[in-house]
Amino acid sequence: MLLGTGWSPQQISAMLKRMFGDDESMRASHETIYLGVYEGLFVQGRGEVRKDLARFLRTGRTPQGRLDDRGKIPGMVNISERPPEPEDRAVPGHWESDLLLGATGKGAVITLVERASRFALLAPLPGQRTTEIVTGELARMITALAEVLRRSLTWDQGKEISKHAQFTLARGLPVYFCDPRSPWQRGSNENTNGLLRRYWPKGSDLRSLPQADCDQVAWLLNTRPRQTLDWYNPAEALNNALVATTPRGS
Repeated sequence: MLLGTGWSPQQISAMLKRMFGDDESMRASHETIYLGVYEGLFVQGRGEVRKDLARFLRTGRTPQGRLDDRGKIPGMVNISERPPEPEDRAVPGHWESDLLLGATGKGAVITLVERASRFALLAPLPGQRTTEIVTGELARMITALAEVLRRSLTWDQGKEISKHAQFTLARGLPVYFCDPRSPWQRGSNENTNGLLRRYWPKGSDLRSLPQADCDQVAWLLNTRPRQTLDWYNPAEALNNALVATTPRGS
C-alpha cells in the first residue's frame, strides 16, 4: 500500500489520475483517501489496527477521541498540501471562502472569492450556520459555476464545513484548511470581507437579507477597477484568465 510507504493521499490521487486518465472508476481524490483512512481510525480502528492506520497519515499521530472532540474537523487537508498552482494566481478556479458574520445570532453572508481575479460570489445565511446548511449553500454556489472554475476551495478552521469530505465527493472540489489564526492564508477573501463591511457593518442584522442584495453588492465589487489587477475589474480579470487558459479551438 502506497500510504504505508510514505506517499500522501494527494500524491496517490495524482498518480492514479496520470495512470488511468479519464477512467473515473480507477481514480480517487485525496479527500476520498483521507476519508477512508479516518473512517478506519474512528469506526473500525482498535488497538494495533488503529495504530497501523495512523501510520498512513503524514503526521503519524492517531487522532484522539470521536470525530467532533475538541472542535476538531476530521480529515482536514492543510493548506500546505494544496498544489502550487493556486499560488501564482495564473489559473482561475481556485476559491477562498469564509463567513461574514452579522450580530450574534443575526445571520451571516457566505463569501467566495476567486484567487486569480478576486471575483466575488455572495449568498445570505439568515438562520443557523450548521454544516448541512453551509455546505448545501456552498454546493449551490459552486454548481452554478462552469466546471473549469471548480478547482479548489480554501477555508479557515471553522466547523461550518466539517463535512468537507462529503462535499468534495459530491461536488468534485477539494477543500483545504488554513492554519489556526492565519487569515493571510486567505488574503483575497479577507480583503473582500473588509470591503463588504462598508455595506454590512459589524453588528448588522442579516436575517432578512435577500439574495438580490448579495448579488447587487457582488456586482459592485466585481465591476470596480483594482490596482492589484492593473486597473482591470474582477469580472474583466476573470474573463481574461479564462481566455488565457482555454486551448485554442475549444
